[in-house]
Amino acid sequence: MKRLAVFCGSGIGASPVYIQGAIALGNELVQRGITLVYGGSVNGLMGTIADTVLEQGGKAIGVLPDFLKSKELAHPGLTELITVSSMHERKAKMTELADGFVVLPGGAGTMDEFFEIFTWAQLGLHQKPCGLLNIQHYYDPLIALFRHMSQEQFLQEKFVSALLIQEHPKELLNQFQHYVPPAVKTFITHKQQI
Repeated sequence: MKRLAVFCGSGIGASPVYIQGAIALGNELVQRGITLVYGGSVNGLMGTIADTVLEQGGKAIGVLPDFLKSKELAHPGLTELITVSSMHERKAKMTELADGFVVLPGGAGTMDEFFEIFTWAQLGLHQKPCGLLNIQHYYDPLIALFRHMSQEQFLQEKFVSALLIQEHPKELLNQFQHYVPPAVKTFITHKQQI
C-alpha cells in the first residue's frame, strides 16, 4: 500500500482520545511509508493527522472543493493540494488516489464519505480495503446497525465481514495487508441463475 485515504471529522470531538487516535494513525502511516490522502482541511482530526504526517517527514495529499478552499480551510503545508469543483469529485479523486480507506470518528460528512466508498465496494467499483478505526468504541452503534441490516437481509454478511474494524491503527493496517475483497454484490439469486 502506497497511499491510504482517511475520512474523519473537521472537529476534534469531545474527548482527547480522538486526537490521540489521529496522531497514532498518522505516525503509523509514516512508519510504513504510506502517503496520507485526505480532505485537505487544517481543522479538527483532519488537520491533526495531516500535521502529524508532515511533522514526521511523511507525505500528505489533500483533496479540497473550491468552495471550502475559499473559506480558508485549506491546510497550508501539504505535500500536494488538489482542488476540485464538488464534494462528489472529491470522493472520486480520493478513491482514485488511494489503495484503501480508513475511517476515524467524524460526523455526517465522514459518514457520507464512508457509505459511498463502502457501497462502491459492494458494487465492485473498487476492491480496496475499508476499515473503521473504532477509537473509544465510537463506531459500536454503526457496527450494531450493520449486524441488524444483515439479520434483516438488507446487507449481505460477506460485506459486513469485509469491513475491517480495530481500535488501534497498527492492527488495522496489518489487516489491510491481508485483505481479500468479497465477491461483487448481485441481485440475481441462485435459483434465477439456473
